[in-house]
Order: sequence, then C-alpha cells, then structure tokens
Amino acid sequence: MCGIAGAVSFIEDMREDMKVYEKMQRALLRRGPDQHGMSLFREAALIHTRLAVIDINGGRQPMSFGKYTIIYNGELYNTEELRRELADEFSFSSRSDTEVVLKSYIKWGSSCVERFNGIFAFAIYDEDEHRIFLARDRIGVKPLFYCLTRNKLIFASELPALLEHPDIPHEIDEKGAAELLLMAPGRTMGCGIIRGVEELKAGWCGYYSANGLKLREYWRLRAYELRESFEETAEHVRELVLDAIRRQLVSDVPVCTFLSGGLDSSLISSVAAAELKKQGKQLITFSVDYRDNDRFFRSSRFQPDSDPEYIACMAEYLGSDHHRTVIDTPELIKALDEATEARGLPGMADVDASLMLFCRDIKEYGSVALSGECADEIFGGYPWYRDKDIRMTDGFPWAQSTAYRKRFLCDEYTERLNADKYVYSAYKTTADYADKLSGDSALEYRMREMTQLNFHWFMQTLLDRKDRMSMYCGLEVRVPFCDYRIAEYLYNVPWEYKDYMGREKGLLREAMKEWLPEKVLWRKKSPYPKTHNPAFLAGVTEKLRDILDNGGDKLTQLVKREELEKLLRHEENVQWYGQLMNLPQTIAYFIQLNYWLERFDIQFK
Repeated sequence: MCGIAGAVSFIEDMREDMKVYEKMQRALLRRGPDQHGMSLFREAALIHTRLAVIDINGGRQPMSFGKYTIIYNGELYNTEELRRELADEFSFSSRSDTEVVLKSYIKWGSSCVERFNGIFAFAIYDEDEHRIFLARDRIGVKPLFYCLTRNKLIFASELPALLEHPDIPHEIDEKGAAELLLMAPGRTMGCGIIRGVEELKAGWCGYYSANGLKLREYWRLRAYELRESFEETAEHVRELVLDAIRRQLVSDVPVCTFLSGGLDSSLISSVAAAELKKQGKQLITFSVDYRDNDRFFRSSRFQPDSDPEYIACMAEYLGSDHHRTVIDTPELIKALDEATEARGLPGMADVDASLMLFCRDIKEYGSVALSGECADEIFGGYPWYRDKDIRMTDGFPWAQSTAYRKRFLCDEYTERLNADKYVYSAYKTTADYADKLSGDSALEYRMREMTQLNFHWFMQTLLDRKDRMSMYCGLEVRVPFCDYRIAEYLYNVPWEYKDYMGREKGLLREAMKEWLPEKVLWRKKSPYPKTHNPAFLAGVTEKLRDILDNGGDKLTQLVKREELEKLLRHEENVQWYGQLMNLPQTIAYFIQLNYWLERFDIQFK
C-alpha cells in the first residue's frame, strides 16, 4: 500500500513546483514509510510513497515502461492470473502487482480495471498521448481525491496532501458545512468537503487531457435472478469467502489478523491460521479493549456482551500468538486530535482514535493485517436490516437525527440550506440508484435499497476509517469481505437465505460452520468495542469546555455556541451516527471538528 499524488497541466510547466511536490510527498510519508519517489514531466508531476509488501526491491515507483508512467496505491489479488495472461506479450522485470497493472493498461486500455480483483487507486501518465488515466477500485477501499482548477488537475490519496498545494482553497461553503454537520462522519459519494475538491467515486475511472476530465462508471451492483437452492447458495458463499481470504494472505512480509471474537474476524482468522499452519507458521492475532471496561460494561440491544471471553475462546481454538491492546481513557482523549490528522477530517471520535492506537501497536509486529469489515453490509448483519420498522423508515436507518443535528448549524448556513431537503435528497438519490428487478417483492426491493444505502454511506465511512487510521501507522489492512465477487453475488441472494434461522448473517454462519467453534459461530452480533468508562464523557466534556472558554472562534463560526453549551450540560443523549456515536462521541466529534478547522486554517464561504 502507498500514497500517491500529482498535478497535471497542459499550459504550465509542472517541473517548476518541486517544493510544492515535496510538501505533498511529506504529507503522505506515513502511508508509505519504506520508499518514496517522484517523476517530473513538463505536463505532469507524479509523486509516490511506498509501504513495501510485495517484491520489496522490484516494486519501486513511479514505474515507467516506454511512454507510460504509473503511481499506484493498492493490492491486486489476481496478479498471477493476469501475469500469465500477459506473458505472451510482455516480459516482467519484477514480481510486483504495480508492473502487472501498468502492462494490463498498456494492453487493454481503460478496460483493464474490469479485470482487476483488488483494492486500488492509481494514475498512469501517457507522455505521447498527453493524458493521464485515473482509476479507483470497485468498492472504494482505497481513496483518491482531486481538484480541477482553471488549467490544472491536482490529486492525492488524502486531503492533507492535497491541501499542501497552493492552488487548493482551504475553504468550505454551505455544501461542506452540510456534510460536516448533517451527514458526518458519512460523506456524500464523491464529495471532498473542501470547496472544489471531489473524490473519484468507487468503481469509476477516466482521463484528464487538454479536453478536460472525462469519467465513467465501470462497475456497480447489478440485479439478476438467482436460481440456486439454499444449499447451493451456501456452498457458493463458502467458496467465495475461502478464495477471497486465501488470495489476501499473499505477502512478502508477515501477515496477522484482527480478532474481536465476533463472527467476521474469527472466520478470517480461522482460515488464515489453517493456511499458515500448512507453511509451518503460527498466526499472530490482535484484539483491543479499554481499561476498566469490565467494570462499566452494561449489556444492551446493540452490544449484548463484551468480547474478551470470545477472543480467548478463538485464540485457544486457533492456537494463535495473541496480543491484546488495552487503551486508557486519557490516552484515548489525547488521540482525538491525531485521529483527525490521520483521517484528514473530523471522524468517528473515539472509534477512530482507538483504532489508530490499536494499529500503532500492531505495526510493531508487522505491516499487513486482515480485518472483517463489510460482512455486515453485504450479508445483512446490522439491526436496521432486520428490524421491520427501522428498515422501512424513509431515511438513513443509522442517522435519524436531522432535526437534532440542524440545531447546531450556524444561522448563516441555516439560511442558505434546507437541511431536511439536503439529507433526504442524499438518501433518496442513493435508494433510487439501487438496481432492481421488475419481479422483486416489496421486501427484496427494499433490501436492494438497504444494501445500496449501506454501500454508499455506512460502509464507506468504515472503510475510510480503516484505511486512514491504519495507513497513518504504516499498516496495510486488507478486507476480504470487500471482494467484489462476494458483493455481486450477495446482492442477488434472497433475504430469506441471508436471514437463515432468523439470525443476522445466518447464511454466512451456515456456510462457514466448519470453521468456528459453536460458541463463536452463533454469537449474537456485537459492534466494534467502545469505552464504557464514564471518565471518557467527563474528559471530553472538560476538553470541549476548555475550547469554548479559551477561543474556539472557528468552531463557533460554524456551530452555534448555545447548542454546544447545551450539549455540555448533557441534557440529551441523541444518537449522532448509529449505535457507534452517542453523547460522549458527539462531544468528541466537535473537539475533532475544532481541531480540523484550526489545523488546516479552514475559511468559510
């Protein structure tokens, strides 16, 4: 995994801004701490930082072949198949997937992306054709932001690197304000928050030339009629999941796994342990918890039990070398600012900060980890899939808080925005985008909408979090359930199959039952662990209180002070973003928002 950035102009000489490019590169060094490089052409500057995982010596970038030069962030999981397919036409000087991506493009042009199984964002400059090709993976695991100025395209893996370029305004307008207060930590697909900045959408690619930027969608979830029995479907799921996990274990550096004791991470760890055992190796697993959580944990609908006993059960079952990170409350609060730095935006508060600290610990043992993200979105694991009332609610099921959120928006933006219309329009656009069949029942019709909503919103928020927090620590985290073949297939599996035995992800449990002990296989879903220590609420309250008493000028230009004061009195406990963000996390979000506004000197338009 890596960081990429660049600038392209057919009017200016791109070789003259070396100091700017060096700043952009420095902003990406955490994504790629092992190697860095830069190629300058009259029309293009291509910047790269590398986290070396495959062919450490042979995969240096930028990489050129003839008139083509690539900068690439990602991992291909069908590299060897593509290399064999290209072998009649090309020789290869490395084992890196970067070279395979480049030569795939040379052979197949922009349609090469349709052959890739992986997570990626890359740019290929064609010096003779005077154009650059940009592409992002189907599901959007790897990021790519860009800004079109009057005569230039500037792009980067992360917003902080983009903001190092002097042509990028450090400004937000009413749309950015709406995203920060009405939608966050989610983001509208393609929205870069900063005025003029966009993100290349998942499953999109295109060219920038003297004729401008022309993008196209090359992949989306498509509806078709599945004609398989439940038994055949379970077998198909088993084959897909096993193949995805095994493909993602390929690495020239040691591979470990996250292990929460939940279904998804336990499945991945079980398959990984079996594969490593064949090689005479022991799997290393990692879990995270919070100091004194055992004292303060209270069972709830969303978190019925805590993780430790299930983690212990799985570690023993796997025979893994298990490591446990324990985070204390002061450390967690202190990390809120750094987590904002890592995401490049205010995010999921302590949920981000704890993951960043966790990834930092894992990095001490290796550079590649596998994690269970996205199984809930794809297999229907969240409560809003299964609660009939919630799933039929006309709006985002995890964010029914627009009336509460809009109270925080300052008067100027309130007058320029229709908050309810903004949120509902975003919801309706996504729901309508879901591909459906004329013969779909009302339930299947809605479930396709629910899947699309989760893909474009909730899942993207979690993928942003996992990419930024891990890469900030120089750790590559792979997500096997994001294999596009799994997503394509499950989009068309009937809900009655997914809901087998009336259990969340019942189909996945049945398909993979041979890989887990019964205790873990049928454990009720439990989300990413949060701190339950009341000291966290007290600590973030004190920190936001200090911000308001000693400045907070930028924050209160965007957010009403009186609403922040009310928040600090703990008068209400409204969910800000699903079960992951309640009162303590809402306060922590405003701490992060204040840090972000000041750190990047954001101005208001």
